[in-house]
Amino acid sequence: MVSKYLSLHFQPHLQTSLSYSHTLKPKYTCITPATSITSFPIKPKYTLSSLCRRCSASSLRSMASINPIPDTQTDEFEADPTLINNDLKPTTSSQRTFSGWEMASLWIGLVVGVPSYYLAGSLVDLGMAWWQGIATVVAANLILLVPLVLTGEPGTRYGISFPVLARSSFGIRGAHVPTLLRALVGCGWYGIETWIGGEAIFLLLPNSIKQSSLSQVLPWLGTSPLEFSCFFAFWLAQLAIVRRGMEGIRVLEKYAAPILIALTSCLLIWAYVNAGGLGDMLSLSSRLSSSEFWSLFFPSLTANISFWATLALNIPDFTRYAKSQKDQIIGQAGLPIFMGAFTFVGLAVTSSTKVIFGHLITNPIQLLGEIGGFSTMIMAIVGISLATITTNIAANVVAPANALVNLSPSKFTFWRGALLTALLGIAFQPWRLLKSSESFVYTWLVGYSALMGPIAGILLADYYLIKKMKLNIKDLYTLRKNGSYYYTGGYNLVAMAALIAGILPVMPGLLQKLGMLSSVPKLFVTIYNNAWFFSFFSAGILYWVIQSLLTGNDSKLIDPLLAA
Repeated sequence: MVSKYLSLHFQPHLQTSLSYSHTLKPKYTCITPATSITSFPIKPKYTLSSLCRRCSASSLRSMASINPIPDTQTDEFEADPTLINNDLKPTTSSQRTFSGWEMASLWIGLVVGVPSYYLAGSLVDLGMAWWQGIATVVAANLILLVPLVLTGEPGTRYGISFPVLARSSFGIRGAHVPTLLRALVGCGWYGIETWIGGEAIFLLLPNSIKQSSLSQVLPWLGTSPLEFSCFFAFWLAQLAIVRRGMEGIRVLEKYAAPILIALTSCLLIWAYVNAGGLGDMLSLSSRLSSSEFWSLFFPSLTANISFWATLALNIPDFTRYAKSQKDQIIGQAGLPIFMGAFTFVGLAVTSSTKVIFGHLITNPIQLLGEIGGFSTMIMAIVGISLATITTNIAANVVAPANALVNLSPSKFTFWRGALLTALLGIAFQPWRLLKSSESFVYTWLVGYSALMGPIAGILLADYYLIKKMKLNIKDLYTLRKNGSYYYTGGYNLVAMAALIAGILPVMPGLLQKLGMLSSVPKLFVTIYNNAWFFSFFSAGILYWVIQSLLTGNDSKLIDPLLAA
């Protein structure tokens, strides 16, 4: 579809051939990997009359030297090798394999995991009532659904990934800034998810090993050698799936989703039977006064938005494989439902532990250790491992890997980028990030939302308000100074300024949360507690106003490659 469109676009005189009984299928694509700056002529090799007489492949090959068309009226597409490889090219129609169900399966695989469960328990642990926790999670995901669908639209329309989309607003070279910031957060999350998977392996070990000297915490490491070894074992196991690329991820998510739903249902049934119903969960009331609740609600809402704010940026990495806009929208629309349902399960099971064991257990890994029973534990460990892998690979490998490919297409492939992502995940020392609900929710989740918010605001303002949803695809792959997205030396200075303006006001509150500042004015605390909202709107509006004044409505536009 892509090659057909481009042949017609760059060779208008061929459009008349559509009325013939023989449909021409051009062999040339507009963009192919190269080792040097190369021109890609979009032109037919044979005359229309000769094609219509004989259409077999063998006949066409034999005619190659008989009836060539002169090199006239050739429009050339220059793709710079530093901007393209097979992972960065727009997807073709044959690569569009994600249906609405498979997009929904992706989200089920992402949602059903230990961090989602842990987040739900953390809200109750911090003082909310059960229904307040669920309402907070659902409200956050309803809000986030809007940027998710809006950012996913250009991925499906043009078949481009997040790093390529970022070139349109931040500039050909400037796109490295938002993609690497997103990659950095992805590496941190990769470490967190891998640590959780390692804890599941730790549970399977005999007590004699778990009580040995290897379980003693090393102060310089922050954890024990045994737990770190389990973490590293799970780290290695995930690489086998990552090695298969996006198709392997699609198949994994598709078949893992029903398994995860079944295992989650089993966990809920276990809690219901052993606790004698859900009465204890329903009796969990808030420990907060009205003023305390609202002071907790807004940072908790921000934290829940931040939970998937990373995916709200690089969702084009997945929607570029969607069959249609309808498929990507329907597939994503289930996110608030999935998150609300899994939050309910997390809170129900967490509250049941108070009745069953006499104290609340918010960490599902610890809960499995208390349940006991070898067969039950094996099934639960498999479920946690599967949930962790489906979330980790899709949410935390794809974006960093694509960002590194975009940084240097000649040196990085998707696999090499994924491998470096996994290595950086170790450097984040995730066992420290998960030491408490406070550090997980208010330091990690709220903190990085200050980076994700302004990037999303700038991307959406540029695509919908400035570009009017129309991009010049060939200029996304060129370093020509007259290209639409070259801006100033390859950087859009307006986007850079708006990004900084969105981040800076949040920094005082973050530094206080990290203990680097003893106190800050109350205004900065309020801004930090609403970091995603503040940075999203402030950066987006500032970019829209300045860019509108500078460019007006004279941007170079072409029709999309794929009709919505």
